[in-house]
Amino acid sequence: MTYDVHIIGGGLAGCEAAWQLGRRGFRVRLSEMRGSGSSTAAHQTDGLAELVCSNSFRSDDDEKNAVGLLHHEMRRLDSLLMAAAKIAQVPAGSALAVDRDIFSHEVERALRALPNVEIVRERVDRLPDEGLAIVATGPLTAAALADSIAGATGADALAFFDAIAPIIHRETIDMSVCWMASRWGKSSALGGETKDYINCPMNREQYLAFHAGLLAGEKTEFKEWEANTPYFDGCMPIEVMAERGVDTLRYGPMKPVGLDDPRTGRWPYAVVQLRQDNTLGTLWNMVGFQTKLKHGEQKRLFRTIPGLEQAEFARLGGLHRNTFINSPVVLDRQLRLKTASRIRFAGQITGCEGYVESGAVGLMAGLMAAAELAGRSWAAPPRTTALGALLAHITGDADAESYQPMNVNFGLFPPLHDVKKKQRKEAYTSRAKADLAEWIGALAGAPG
Repeated sequence: MTYDVHIIGGGLAGCEAAWQLGRRGFRVRLSEMRGSGSSTAAHQTDGLAELVCSNSFRSDDDEKNAVGLLHHEMRRLDSLLMAAAKIAQVPAGSALAVDRDIFSHEVERALRALPNVEIVRERVDRLPDEGLAIVATGPLTAAALADSIAGATGADALAFFDAIAPIIHRETIDMSVCWMASRWGKSSALGGETKDYINCPMNREQYLAFHAGLLAGEKTEFKEWEANTPYFDGCMPIEVMAERGVDTLRYGPMKPVGLDDPRTGRWPYAVVQLRQDNTLGTLWNMVGFQTKLKHGEQKRLFRTIPGLEQAEFARLGGLHRNTFINSPVVLDRQLRLKTASRIRFAGQITGCEGYVESGAVGLMAGLMAAAELAGRSWAAPPRTTALGALLAHITGDADAESYQPMNVNFGLFPPLHDVKKKQRKEAYTSRAKADLAEWIGALAGAPG
């Protein structure tokens, strides 16, 4: 063997793990099947760390938001993904969104600059027979490797559906109908303009017709083996949300609150928002519009949205099946397979959900492997931190029988019952930052 750790999967988790190990001088073989003649139904490029669905890392607020806190903690640990996101950032209100092509390029450039990280375009069909390994193949794990994982865990993998939102060419949006604004005029994460979203207004009649069209539209048909696979609520197809009630969308992705239409000075009945998807501002994605409608239906129906009558789509929405393991059952507290402790799992295959969470688990897997190689004992981040809360949930705190993909949220943190509800979020983040700083200090002072 010419490497210390074999990382399988060049997505967000695999790249972050490779970075954490490589910058500490350990030799890494990073295997990515895209570029070897193999790909997935959802990926469009061969680039490392490709963002398949949204281009958003969600809120960057580290004082009142759990995912924003996770951003902060990853930055404190020299996260490659957070550094690349800073370079690739595009306006998105208080959220952190990126140009996905620049982001992927920056991640791959940084890894290639590490002489001890070897990027190999190859498909791995089975778990390695020897040496330390981190499996970070994500929710689109190839069938052969998935079978190997199922054999090693002694249980069938769980699965759910994930849907992709369409992307529209900016020049085809009618700005005489739409307007630029962020909800409630929230300040931008970039510190500049607050008008970061394109807003398409709907009156009651238009909304009801659109809702009826979602229900009636021709959808992707499920194969027999997919029929009972549940959706993850964070990526619910818009037509599935529509089935839950006529007003569900108006309280979800199409909510009009905080958005004054400059033509009327009032909130519309419903709003479709578009978020910038690249640095040039030429591509905009439909926020919350993940869909399993057939492509022809998407074009027809989405062009009934005011301002999008002439819309040209750079990418239409889609649907793919995601796979993850029952981590609370099969992994120990260091993300190691209980039946083969030299193999760790990281990223969305562990059942965390979201780009940031995936990268965070990859970061921790990299730190764990580095400690093991250096002969140091591993102390997990405190459960009061976003990293520690997420890790604890994945590796044992979650109910194994009902285990489903989970975004980081304050519900995973040890509670603060003695703090008033209005101050609780700030209390969670303040406590986490203090405890993380102490943990980082101990980590830096550890021998080896």
